[in-house]
Amino acid sequence: MNRKSLKNVLKKGRLIAAPGVYDMVSLRIADRMGFESLYMTGYGTVASHLGLPDAGLATYSDMVDRVRAMCTMAKTPVICDGDTGYGGLLNVAHTVAGYEAAGAAGIQLEDQEFPKKCGHTPGRRVIPMADMVRKIRVAKEARSGDMLIVARTDARTTLGLDEALRRADAYAQAGADVLFVESPETEAEMAKIASTFDLPMLINVVEGGRTPVLPPAVLEQMGFAIAIYPAAGFLSAGYAMEKAYGQVLATRSSIGSPVPMADFMAFSKMMGFEAVWDFDKRHAED
Repeated sequence: MNRKSLKNVLKKGRLIAAPGVYDMVSLRIADRMGFESLYMTGYGTVASHLGLPDAGLATYSDMVDRVRAMCTMAKTPVICDGDTGYGGLLNVAHTVAGYEAAGAAGIQLEDQEFPKKCGHTPGRRVIPMADMVRKIRVAKEARSGDMLIVARTDARTTLGLDEALRRADAYAQAGADVLFVESPETEAEMAKIASTFDLPMLINVVEGGRTPVLPPAVLEQMGFAIAIYPAAGFLSAGYAMEKAYGQVLATRSSIGSPVPMADFMAFSKMMGFEAVWDFDKRHAED
């Protein structure tokens, strides 16, 4: 099982980009490309696995199975969305231990009320800061190795930036390894977030979301250590599939599809068919 550490990847003054993976095809594609980290997006994983919105509907069992499948196959360290920890303090301990055993290099925990919502959608509310501090302390205690604890606060949207920064500081004091202030709304807010703390800072880049999408050089100069791109894969795939399926619907054929397609044999090799073919050859009847 893959247990690659993120500690060896994070270096002060340098930004790493982690694309969102949400199923085993996206995992296979991203894992072979040379990224330093991947991000198992909750939004995309819930959508692809259950066909449901990221609104607290997925259970711990739903998600830890996806963590195990992805992290077992990946050669790249994967940061995995752990939502709110799926309940109270005992649930948080169980979640952290389960994600670590499943191979996660990092677990993201957030301070939203249950049921949680996607961080770039309206209606999010947060629990008292002291409750989240206890969750982080429990998470740190439950961890047995060097899996990183990414502490996320969603306070910016409803309570303002100052409260979000106050919470991030408290979560750092509680033992978080990486801080994640969700949904800043201006470049000035982003710069303030990145420059306030000594811990590695994560920025969530959602195309069409609440936060400005900035070039990586700007994010690095601000001081961010990790930029996750959770939606880039499934938004691109969704658009391409809608166009390709639309062509089949309109013409009863894929001929003239408006989106390019991967080469079938190259895609099959990426999915591991070469090993199957080699196995069949070795064990073919004389």
